[in-house]
Amino acid sequence: MRCLTAVVVGGLVAAFGGIGGGTAAPAAEERPEVLADTPFGQETRAFLSEAEGLPGNDVQGVGLDDAGRLFVQIGDAWFRQDSDAAAWQPVASPPPLQGSTTAARDQPASLTGPTIASLPWSDRVPADLGSSQLADGRYAWLPHEPLVVADPAGGFWVADTHGVAHVREDTVSLFTPADGLPRTDFTAAAVAADGRLFLGTPHGLIHYDGNHWAYRQGLRWLPNDDVRAIATDGSNAWVATAGGLARLTFTPMTLAEKASRYQAVLDQHNRRTEFGYVIEAHGPTPGSTTGLSVSDSDNDGLWTSMYGAGECFAYGATGDPEAKRRAERVFEALRFLSIAPRGGSHPAPRGFIARTVVPTTEPDPNQRPGSTLAGQQRSRQEGDALWRVYEPRWPTTADGRYWWKSDTSSDELDGHYFFYGLYYDLVADTEAEKERVREIVRDNIEHLISHGFRMHDHAGPTRWANYAPESLNHDLVWATERGINSLSILSYLATAAHITGDRRYLDVAAMLRDEHGYHQNVMNPKLQNGIGSGNQSDDEMAFMAFYNLLAYEPDSELRDRYRLAFFRAWQLEAPEQNPFFNLCYAVFGIGHEHTDPWSTSSLAPDAGWLDESIATLRRFPSTASTGPITTPTGST
Repeated sequence: MRCLTAVVVGGLVAAFGGIGGGTAAPAAEERPEVLADTPFGQETRAFLSEAEGLPGNDVQGVGLDDAGRLFVQIGDAWFRQDSDAAAWQPVASPPPLQGSTTAARDQPASLTGPTIASLPWSDRVPADLGSSQLADGRYAWLPHEPLVVADPAGGFWVADTHGVAHVREDTVSLFTPADGLPRTDFTAAAVAADGRLFLGTPHGLIHYDGNHWAYRQGLRWLPNDDVRAIATDGSNAWVATAGGLARLTFTPMTLAEKASRYQAVLDQHNRRTEFGYVIEAHGPTPGSTTGLSVSDSDNDGLWTSMYGAGECFAYGATGDPEAKRRAERVFEALRFLSIAPRGGSHPAPRGFIARTVVPTTEPDPNQRPGSTLAGQQRSRQEGDALWRVYEPRWPTTADGRYWWKSDTSSDELDGHYFFYGLYYDLVADTEAEKERVREIVRDNIEHLISHGFRMHDHAGPTRWANYAPESLNHDLVWATERGINSLSILSYLATAAHITGDRRYLDVAAMLRDEHGYHQNVMNPKLQNGIGSGNQSDDEMAFMAFYNLLAYEPDSELRDRYRLAFFRAWQLEAPEQNPFFNLCYAVFGIGHEHTDPWSTSSLAPDAGWLDESIATLRRFPSTASTGPITTPTGST
């Protein structure tokens, strides 16, 4: 590793520079600055329902009095939350409350703030707004049955079926779905003390922070999508729905703190076996972490690799010993997937990598419906005519402690190689650590070469880990895999050459290019029908493979070719503002151009890519809070 410049985003990191013998680092003036991890308002939610003492789940109204006490309307009755969060007292009539303007127009007189009835109107527009129509030079409309709420700066928000207007003393700004407004069928509107706008709809909640529109729908955010009323305090919102009450809270937090939250949840809920494979968790109750369980999947190795790659970046940038410890644990987990198929009941050729493992203390996975002969035959008949039918799909390890899953796919190898390159360069500090990586990588790449560029388990070639020229270039069935699998095998060979120091692997890559055009196949890594089409896991796989290929390919002309292909792939993903895609590409795009017969154009990511990446990291949901909702005077 010649140099490493890092953009550190809390515990989430991208590495810039000359990793391995590949690309040169961007010039100093072209590199992003190291960013301060400043606090931001992290949005979380909590629910309150009958289970926590709420008088009923069908909440018609909500408001706060001057003392900050919470009131809810259930049917025609109002209730006040006492200091004990689970205790609610009925009230004959609530005091003046700060609450939302609702589409029903029948809110109690005790709710203060502007309403349709309290504003002077002319041609259905408040005279206070100084115009017979709302217009900002782009749009113009006459409001139709609008909801009107005041903002703290003395302006108004007007929401109706056309869109949303922000009316200030001398300016009007109009927003429509073309500007990111998710819906226009508003049921309630409220403004928080910090100016944040909240809008209710029959299908979720919308809020606007002055820069971004956010749509909050489903149990991630609301107990029910039918929003009836909203009350605000500071930057927070209490949301009355048909299924209970929700509170959205914006808590100052750094990205490092957010990453720590994710890590804690992952360690608690998303690990499997003594090796700690990272996997999704499933639960019986939507929106709840109670009763979660984990089970194996086809992609245990892939997900664990991608998690481990992040820890490699974190250690390379920060030197955090905990990041190194986590990366080392991932290496041992992935290494075991190469060790498990050796020996045992049905050994695979050396270098084969298992999909995952299951302890033999658990039920036999060979008896699962999809793993029996009958189940496999159904898969071939009903879903995939090339499905492999053989037994056992789950052989046992030599010590009898695990079943290992066969028929490994290219997804797994893309993840393994991405991790191994980063682990070798950024984490493996001693020669002994590096040699353990070399052994695994050497075994696998030799396996692929000696088996005609296919993975072979104990029963023969696997279904999907196929990089053979006769398949990719000449078999119509494999036409859709041609680009991405060509990219993958060239990336593996470059990574293996870098890690082992054996240039013979570069010679094999040259053969695939010169005799079979694999470098040309790479120029279209994924067949698709435009932005958002196709399987996104293919995009993840392609970006990991591109990263290693650009990092470890020593030929500058080939790197320029691959960079252009990577740029085109990134352009399709850029609208997502995904930090992984953005940072992965920026490492190799910054400071580079492409010249064709007509012009020279920049291959740098578009301006704003880093700000967009940080914004996405901040807007990703944090771990949901649970338990009773409390108000400032009723906190526990």
